Amino acid sequence: MRWSRTFTVIGMHAEGEVGDVLVGGIVDVPGNTMFEKMKYLEQQEDEIRQMLIFEPRGGPSTAVNVLLPPTDPRADFGYVIMEATKYPVMSGSNTMCVATAILETGMMPMVEPQTLLTLESPAGLIEALCHCQDGKVRKVELTNQPSFVVSRDLAIDVAGYGNLRVDVCFGGIFFAFLDAVDLGFKVQSTEAAELVRAGIAIRDACRAQFEPAHPDNPEIRSIQNVGFTGPVERTADGIISRNAMVIGHGRLDRCPTGTGTSARLALLHLRNEIEVNETLIHLSPFDTRFEARVIGEAQVGSYPGVVTTVAGQAWINSIKQHGFDPTDPFKQGHTPPDIWLSKG
Repeated sequence: MRWSRTFTVIGMHAEGEVGDVLVGGIVDVPGNTMFEKMKYLEQQEDEIRQMLIFEPRGGPSTAVNVLLPPTDPRADFGYVIMEATKYPVMSGSNTMCVATAILETGMMPMVEPQTLLTLESPAGLIEALCHCQDGKVRKVELTNQPSFVVSRDLAIDVAGYGNLRVDVCFGGIFFAFLDAVDLGFKVQSTEAAELVRAGIAIRDACRAQFEPAHPDNPEIRSIQNVGFTGPVERTADGIISRNAMVIGHGRLDRCPTGTGTSARLALLHLRNEIEVNETLIHLSPFDTRFEARVIGEAQVGSYPGVVTTVAGQAWINSIKQHGFDPTDPFKQGHTPPDIWLSKG
């Protein structure tokens, strides 16, 4: 066996969504901020993402978080998120995986019942309040960077679906939300294929007709995911709603989407449908769940925004090494179009 490069990865998921954590093979990369480190990996070493995430080693649902030294002295660790189609500046499920890996592998001491980590994402600092019991992280509650609504009831002409109205929101990346009922969906797993087809068409149409940019960092731009939202139901425990998020090369997020949950909270708050500190129980089509709250208000450029918390759980399921034989014809992977349905 001869490998030209080796990476050690902790296999993980958060509420069903893969969020592996790379802990060996990269010591550090150039950059004065985590955003700059992300851009370096994207522009200079994207073959690492392709090696680990593309087939035959990964798949459309694979994501890998690169653990790095922080650039901000307030942070305990830094990390860069690599997904099948992009380098998002923030991801809730991936951050839950990072926090869990750090504590459950002993990279930092676990203090029960709560351990507070400060993590430096490319979007900025993220606080992760980890609820711990018997050596296990039972819940990770993230305080996200501010979320906001860019446009409400934006008219988009979508081939095959006609003129639709979407709400464009930011929760770490840009999302287009629309009411699932308007397209006849109940937000159930049995509708997955139809939701994906509609989501790809809507995302492509949104990108062609509207391009939002973050007021503090114009390099963060473009609608990445499309969310189909179910009705809001009020209960004694808070409000409950379903959400199907079409992401990546064309699939449903297995979890309710952490950044999408933050974005939806911004929309619900703007519509006066949720109060500060009221709990949103956000369900995916697969019945996985996050619990989230608006905990304050914020101003992002000209947009009124909110500060949110999103909570869920992550699990370690493997520790693996990826090696690369220099004669392997698929060293940098490939994306066959039978399951890699779109360019993302």
